[in-house]
Amino acid sequence: MADTRLAGIGMTSARTRDRLVQRLCDQGIADPVVLERIRSVPRHIFVDEALGSRAYEDTALPIGFGQTISQPYIVARMTAAVLEGGARLSKVLEVGTGCGYQTAVLAPLVMQLYTIERIEPLYQRARVRIHELGLNNVRLRHGDGTVGWKSMAPFDAILVAAAPQTVPEALLQQLRVGGRLVVPVGPDGRQELIRFTRRDNRVERQSLGPVQFVPLLDGVAAS
Repeated sequence: MADTRLAGIGMTSARTRDRLVQRLCDQGIADPVVLERIRSVPRHIFVDEALGSRAYEDTALPIGFGQTISQPYIVARMTAAVLEGGARLSKVLEVGTGCGYQTAVLAPLVMQLYTIERIEPLYQRARVRIHELGLNNVRLRHGDGTVGWKSMAPFDAILVAAAPQTVPEALLQQLRVGGRLVVPVGPDGRQELIRFTRRDNRVERQSLGPVQFVPLLDGVAAS
C-alpha cells in the first residue's frame, strides 16, 4: 500500500511527472540529476489529498499556516544553483523546511542536509514524510531559521525557502569560504533570487531573476 501511495495513480502517475519534467526542460532547467529528482520525488504526498490531482502542476500550492509548497520550477532552479560546480557537497543547511518537498529533492544529492522549520506542525509533518521516504541523511529542527544552525556550521551551502527583506548576517557567517547562499530577497512583489558566494574577504552576489516567496520570519510558532 505504501509503495502504491508513493508511486501515485491517475493525475499523480509517472506520465504526469514526465510532463512536468519536460515543462521544466522547456523553461531552461538542464541539470539531469535535478530533473530526475523532480521526476522521482512523489510531490503528491506533501500536499493535502484534495490537492493531489494538482501536485504535478508547475505551481505553488497551499500547505496551511499561510505557507506554500514551492513551484517545482523554483525548487529545481534553487537546487541547481546550490549544486552548481559538480563536487558533491558535504554539509548543507535548508532554512524553511515547510512540508519537506524541497528537502526531499535535495537530500540525496548532498552528504548531510540540516533543515529548520519555525512552524511546529509543519516540522512534525515534514518529519513523517522524510522518514517515509527513507532519507536518513537529513536532520530536522524546530527553530528560528534566521539564526541558522551555528553548532553545525560552517556549511558548504545554505538554501533559504522564504524571503527576508535583507539577508540575515548569521547565515552569511555560517558559510565556509567558497560556500554559497541561495536566497530570495526583498518585499512582496519585488523579490529577487540571489546567490551569494563567500570569499576570503568579500561576498560575491549574483542575481538569478525575479521570484515570489512567502516572507522569512524570525522566532518560532506552535501553529
